[in-house]
Amino acid sequence: MDPATSSTHSPITLNINGEKHALSVDHRTTLLDALRERLDLTGTKKGCDQGQCGACTVLLDGRRAVSCLQLAVAAEGREITTIEGVAEGDRLHPVQQSFLDLDGFQCGYCTPGQICSAVAVIEEHAAGWPSAVTDDVRPEAGPPPLTADEIRERMSGNLCRCGAYASIVQAVERAAATVRSGGASAVESAPSEQSAPSKEAVA
Repeated sequence: MDPATSSTHSPITLNINGEKHALSVDHRTTLLDALRERLDLTGTKKGCDQGQCGACTVLLDGRRAVSCLQLAVAAEGREITTIEGVAEGDRLHPVQQSFLDLDGFQCGYCTPGQICSAVAVIEEHAAGWPSAVTDDVRPEAGPPPLTADEIRERMSGNLCRCGAYASIVQAVERAAATVRSGGASAVESAPSEQSAPSKEAVA
């Protein structure tokens, strides 16, 4: 039986990094496996495959999601952003640039998920979303100070086996400051020689 017409498969179109990708998938296929195995978008990493490590984090409609627990068929019609789509051309996102400048990685395996998560963290904080360590959660209080404790709590779903947490916190803090100063979508300066080879930023 043709898989495309079987009862266990469906044709879907995924909108990934601004491009549409049509494919037929088994209903049990996760978004992670569709990205890596079907579309060759290997920047998104498979870590625990149980939604616990955050290595496979992508953005769905701007919000964080662990793609190993998201079915591909359920992602149809949503805006999917992977690490390959975070930069604008050759200009790195402030989070990517800060991770490079402040050594926010060692082996780099968790870095794509860390970066996608940090991009969303900065937007969530700017929108006034509280975290578990926010003292004043009233909407009228506005965004809390983005302290190291706030960053640690908001990034706690992303594990780094190498233990580069101190640099990750510093990188998120610097990127948030860059975004607040007007560099919201990408670093304005030309990419450095270190960052130019890949917009996945050591994916």
